[in-house]
Amino acid sequence: MTRFETANASPIPILVYHQIAAAPPKGAPFRSLYVSPSAFARQMRWLKRLGYQGLSMSALLPYVRGEQVGKVVGITFDDGYENNLIHALPVLQSLGFSSTCYCVSQRLGQTNAWDAALGIAPARLMDAAQLRQWVAGGQEVGVHTRHHVNLTQATPALAKEEIELSKTELSMHVNQGLEHFCYPYGCYHSAHIDMVRQAGFASATTTQRGRVHSGADLMQLPRVPVLRATTLAVFWLKVATRYEDRRSA
Repeated sequence: MTRFETANASPIPILVYHQIAAAPPKGAPFRSLYVSPSAFARQMRWLKRLGYQGLSMSALLPYVRGEQVGKVVGITFDDGYENNLIHALPVLQSLGFSSTCYCVSQRLGQTNAWDAALGIAPARLMDAAQLRQWVAGGQEVGVHTRHHVNLTQATPALAKEEIELSKTELSMHVNQGLEHFCYPYGCYHSAHIDMVRQAGFASATTTQRGRVHSGADLMQLPRVPVLRATTLAVFWLKVATRYEDRRSA
């Protein structure tokens, strides 16, 4: 076991959400990535009732490193949507949960322009002041590059800039250490793992499905997707069973 590997005794799920909002009309691209505010609240209350603690990546790391043991779930949000602040934050606060929202440093206060070519409707992203509200509410900001680039399509110099400067830029807006990275689109090469590690990040999450098992690379952590159609029964399967682990291939 190296210092870059996990050592948790039991599998730990890291949930990933995108937008916490009503879904667009049927047929809209990537409609599955919208989770309604009521569904999100039910899922979080269910975790609390069953004794789980929802944690940000910083709070979760002692568990994935095997330094602490407990019934925990990582909670992450990709992209930094304003609707995360509006709909998710009050629920998280009411339950005493923390989470990590991976933000795109050069798109604060703008929209998810990287999705336009796919026909996905624009949605507002948190601005700097709202990020500070997020942090003041007990939550964490993570790093998701400067422009939400596909690192595998970028030159090495550009990829390095997107990784390193995004951390610098976001740190100017929030009084919080930025130690956690998320690969946009889940796309990366081994060279990008090295760049993330060299930039001083303590963890990096992917779109690889599955719970975190002992021996996993802290720079390639899998996650559990929560989608619009995820019923409470399936949510339980994803969190508490091998349901997602079997989909890791």
